[in-house]
Amino acid sequence: MGFLSVIRRWALRDKMPIREIARRTGLSRNTVKKYLREGAVEPQFKTPKRPSKLDPYADRLSAWLLIQTRKSRKERRTVKHMHADLVKLGYDGSYERVAAFARAWREDRHRAEQTTGRGTYVPLVFAPGEAFQFDWSEDWANIGGERVKLQVAHIKLSHSRAFLVRAYPLQTHEMLFDAHWHAFRVFGGVPGRGIYDNMKTAVDRVGRGKQRDVNARFKAMASHYVFEPEFCNPAAGWEKGQVEKNVQDARNRMWQVMPVFADLAELNQWLEDRCIALWTETPHKALPGSIADVWEAEKPTLMALPPAFDGFIEHSKRVSPTCLITFERNRYSVPASFANRRVSLHVYPERLVVVAEGQTVCKHARIIERSHRKPGKVIYDWRHYLAVIQRKPGALRNGAPFTEMPDAFRQLQDHMLRKEGGDREMVDILSLVLQHNEEDVLCAVELALEAGVPTKTHILNLLHRLIDRRPTDHPEVDPPDALALQTTPEANVDRYDGLRRTEEKRHAS
Repeated sequence: MGFLSVIRRWALRDKMPIREIARRTGLSRNTVKKYLREGAVEPQFKTPKRPSKLDPYADRLSAWLLIQTRKSRKERRTVKHMHADLVKLGYDGSYERVAAFARAWREDRHRAEQTTGRGTYVPLVFAPGEAFQFDWSEDWANIGGERVKLQVAHIKLSHSRAFLVRAYPLQTHEMLFDAHWHAFRVFGGVPGRGIYDNMKTAVDRVGRGKQRDVNARFKAMASHYVFEPEFCNPAAGWEKGQVEKNVQDARNRMWQVMPVFADLAELNQWLEDRCIALWTETPHKALPGSIADVWEAEKPTLMALPPAFDGFIEHSKRVSPTCLITFERNRYSVPASFANRRVSLHVYPERLVVVAEGQTVCKHARIIERSHRKPGKVIYDWRHYLAVIQRKPGALRNGAPFTEMPDAFRQLQDHMLRKEGGDREMVDILSLVLQHNEEDVLCAVELALEAGVPTKTHILNLLHRLIDRRPTDHPEVDPPDALALQTTPEANVDRYDGLRRTEEKRHAS
């Protein structure tokens, strides 16, 4: 560049002849004329195109590179593998030449994507109450002193950008339905459309273009809340970019600063309060005011909130001879009358409901254990086995379900089983909870234990007094050490004459 600047200064400023410039520089006069004629300030050198050993294989290598871009990162083959395949086809060039070709091919493709296709976007705008966006993410929280991995639901109104974050143990249907209910409850209504990716809990099969086989339960939920689900193109997260950004923002604004929680319910309440607080603190950017201000204006355009969707997932279960059903590696007890029969299990996020013959049979708190190294748990309800021990009272002594009875029943059992026939009497006392309030039976047992008379007769007497609302705590009587008669009784048989038959009276005698 300095050499070219000297030539231009001699010719244009000093008016030096071309012959003299050529003599001083050693260049030909034609070369000097060419530099001056082109008016180039900065020299450019073109690399001549030379034939390469890779040219016969360039199309094949380009096709391989294109195929690899359509695979996941774990399934992609490296350039070294491609070089080895080219060698098998007859290529005798170096690996560096293949790697340079792959780098140039990726740069050209990246440049094309930045100008067309995925690299170009159109700004979107949504009317009030028109749509909301939904997405899942994975985050960690400290619950009960343990670091737990959670599945987090993000729901965001597309117009006001009001959002709700809620954590769950799993990404299952019942969790998805529960997240929608809480979001619509917090938003104060239901928008007209929902924008989703092609998650498995909503889409059974992705067809060509916009064709989707929507899951039946998800479709029922959308019909209940009266909104139209809309699904993005595969691997096109920018079509719901608002909620995608909300996933990143939530990690900085909530997950990195959250305290320790006792349970999941406390965590979700904290997340809900924190989201509502952020509505007020965050400006809307596209519209004047904060997110809370725009949400207040959007709220009247939302459809009125219907009752909560009964978002359970139904499973058919067969009850074992030990009156248990199995779900997620855990076992739950069922009343003995349904042993060896099929029942319907309704799965909710936090509970399990067993239904048979159109009636609710029993309920259990749901246990979700993420670690497969720990053995499954057995959740008993001792009341479910009362019908069995009425026929087999001996099973009461070592029955596993009866280890979870209240302490008063356990203490009474220790007294009863010491005497002959005590197991039968204990079964009769436990069976009282089938006809009477369990709290009354428990109270009668506690009173009997306090009085030191743990017998079936005394417990029945106390129970009837409790049911009739008669006082069981009579005042204490302090009798004297010795009793003395003040009036000595006299023998008097005249009163028996009144029992005899007379003319005036007719008695039973």
